[in-house]
Amino acid sequence: MTTSDIDTGFPHPRPPGPAALEASGLGKRYGRRWALSDCTLTIPVGRVVGLVGPNGAGKTTLLHLAVGLLAPTSGMIRVLGARPAQNPAQLERVGFVAQDTPVYDGLSVAAHLRMGAAMNHAWDGEHAARRIRRLGLSPRQRAGRLSGGQRAQLALTLAIAKHPELLVLDEPVASLDPLARREFLQTVAEAVAADGLTVVLSSHLVADIELICDYLVVLVASQVRLAGDIDRLLASHQRLCWPGPEPGIVPDGLEVIQAARSATETTLLVRGGDVALDRGWTSAPVRVDDLVIAYMDRGAVPAPSLQEALR
Repeated sequence: MTTSDIDTGFPHPRPPGPAALEASGLGKRYGRRWALSDCTLTIPVGRVVGLVGPNGAGKTTLLHLAVGLLAPTSGMIRVLGARPAQNPAQLERVGFVAQDTPVYDGLSVAAHLRMGAAMNHAWDGEHAARRIRRLGLSPRQRAGRLSGGQRAQLALTLAIAKHPELLVLDEPVASLDPLARREFLQTVAEAVAADGLTVVLSSHLVADIELICDYLVVLVASQVRLAGDIDRLLASHQRLCWPGPEPGIVPDGLEVIQAARSATETTLLVRGGDVALDRGWTSAPVRVDDLVIAYMDRGAVPAPSLQEALR
């Protein structure tokens, strides 16, 4: 994959120091099946990153490699400038909440907090206790008796009370009701505001990405199809409409990402700067879900030329 295949938006000043996550040619194989292959990606520090893509794209595998639950088969991955989980100090720099928001059913809430304190030198017991009180959880209650939303909040408390530099969230709200999901994301936003940590949130729910994320990564078949600051990505794309099946001339400098044609209208999602359009074209801004769907569609098959797309 070449650099031109990845949209990084307009240049964004990178904070000093290593990237939050950097992968090059990264791959993970199970037997003969590659769950992730030839993945190249750089995530800057200080951003709240939405990681989206279809099932089987390699999102969970990538995140498990990032937190050290898996070892790569090929390629390189660095997290905050170091090999994932290379030592206890590196482990303490990263917080992780998996999709099933794992906690120990037989342990009480208080026991979970004691375990967090024993395993993390930077553990903030006062912050953890304050969050538990705010959530209305009894310290004596066993985790196995908590609701899905409460379990997710307990897992998140364990992740953020260690004051990580990077918080990795692998679809932790997928099974939660809308209220519990919003409360979870609000907690993440508060942690970002308080500590300035970097967050990578994997989610199928674009509305959640729009709610708290400022950086977008679209992963399709292990390849990064789109990456960059969300506002800049939106500004660099537009939707063009032509009244009829035979469109006018698309100006040079615009790349067609997605095309659709009916008997009454031709619609293009294009990338490029400000250019003069032939009379007849109308332009409209795009939404985050427009970008996600367009690049996921584009990644599923080879990108067609304009002529091929409109046949």
